[in-house]
Amino acid sequence: MERLLFIRLSNKNLTSVLKSLRNRLTFQLVTILVVTACMGCHGKNKKADLIFVNGVEPETLDPTLVIGQPDTRIVNELFEGLLRFNRAGVLEAGMASSWDVSPDKLTYIFHLRSEARWSDGRPITAQDFVASWKRSLLPATGSAYNYQLFIVRGAEDFSSGKEPDFSKVGIQALDDRTLKVVLQQPTAYFLQLCAFTSLYPVPVNLIDRVGDAWIKPEHIIGNGAYVLSQWRINDKIVLKKNPYYWDAAHVALETVEALPISKANVAYNFYAAGQADLLIDKELAPPSLLEELKNKKDFHVSPYLGTYFFRFNCSKPPFKDPRVRKAFALVIDRKRITEKITRAGELCAESFVPPGIPGYQPPEGLGYHLEEARRLLAEAGYPGGRGFPLTTYLYNEGELNEGIAVELQAMWNKELGVSILLARQEWKAYLASLNSLDFGMVRSSWIGDYLDPNTFLDQFVTDGGNNRTGWSSKRYDQLIKEASLEIDPTKRFEILRDAEKLLVHDDAPIIPLYFYLGIQIYDPNRLGGIEGNLLDKHPISQIYKRCLDK
Repeated sequence: MERLLFIRLSNKNLTSVLKSLRNRLTFQLVTILVVTACMGCHGKNKKADLIFVNGVEPETLDPTLVIGQPDTRIVNELFEGLLRFNRAGVLEAGMASSWDVSPDKLTYIFHLRSEARWSDGRPITAQDFVASWKRSLLPATGSAYNYQLFIVRGAEDFSSGKEPDFSKVGIQALDDRTLKVVLQQPTAYFLQLCAFTSLYPVPVNLIDRVGDAWIKPEHIIGNGAYVLSQWRINDKIVLKKNPYYWDAAHVALETVEALPISKANVAYNFYAAGQADLLIDKELAPPSLLEELKNKKDFHVSPYLGTYFFRFNCSKPPFKDPRVRKAFALVIDRKRITEKITRAGELCAESFVPPGIPGYQPPEGLGYHLEEARRLLAEAGYPGGRGFPLTTYLYNEGELNEGIAVELQAMWNKELGVSILLARQEWKAYLASLNSLDFGMVRSSWIGDYLDPNTFLDQFVTDGGNNRTGWSSKRYDQLIKEASLEIDPTKRFEILRDAEKLLVHDDAPIIPLYFYLGIQIYDPNRLGGIEGNLLDKHPISQIYKRCLDK
């Protein structure tokens, strides 16, 4: 349900203010400026210590199942892994106070801190991690990220059913506070994975007892900085400080509310009217207002590892043919999209892996070549777009997504002579369509989970849980496998670069459009503990108020 905001204005000079602003960009901008000017105080009558707009309504709060950034943002406050990322995006100790690594980089021994507890006060044990990781690997669980554990010895064979005995998997509780993990091969980013949601501990006994209802407020048990107090669908999520959290002494905010608002204009109206303290999602800055917002002290921007792209459904015509996919890619004017639609200074993307990962140089993409695009489309049997079947471009709600969809539709019609239908869906329906390949093309985004190109590339292996293209390449699968076995970092990056070239140039099952900029909107005189970083990590538990409401 769309939120409508009604503000009672008592400013005697309202009429003259409106007249002076009549020629501004939009009436919406007028509304925002007037609301801001007329506010007596920021956040008056708010009950929570922090109210932030989180984007779309979460689909789930199960750490093993989450795939969306808004879902993950909440889950990161309710649960914590062996390690965690701080507000600067730096990896540090979490549930594990320390760890030892064998000289061959294959065996890790994690020592759980004595104060690690569930939110009901029970100690967290190494057995909890073993049971949780086993649950993630079981096909019946449906984890899209279970492949991340395949670097553990025997994990892939267990997940596929080739080896039914879980004791053969390299995950073992040596005692209540000691967890042993044995890898298939040295993996530079393994410790970063230990801070990712799919490797968080979950209360397996509770899940076995109450099933999917375990994530409801009356049942859920976590181990993070906060507990789930309320979850009112399409209204708000309320988090309260967890007194049993090991680092509770450094958690400044007692009560936090997350608002599920996906429309950027509505979200900004809430902020401007003092009904929210923070806009934290990358798509909540209204594109039409960016030129104004960029000049305000509340606007904070920084690059991070995130790519806006779209996927083809490669499992059926017309996009089963790589010539058609390339033709659609070659007529995209990315600069037009970033200058006309996104407007925050984003870099155009032809590679899938963003810049910023030390030592990795992504390959070049297909570029912008109109004549080559038309030649390929004709060669595929659709000269001038004639006979091209009716197909759709799917996107989820949001002003930005809609603007990009309309722009792409116009480009394909003008340059290729094809007509594309646009289909907009709310978040949960969109995810269902994405998972079932119910689209021709679909808007997508990917945020890096750790500082390595593998976090972008390994998802597109055949039948990968996050592939969602229907694309399969034996060569690509082999390159990803070779990279996982290569110890030399330079050679490993060369292999991954070859794999990425297949992805964005040779076969093109996906088309990158631009690299994200992390955008947060908040008053720096009121909030602290928010820092730009390459992983776009902004733990709510590390945010604090510089001054309290009176």
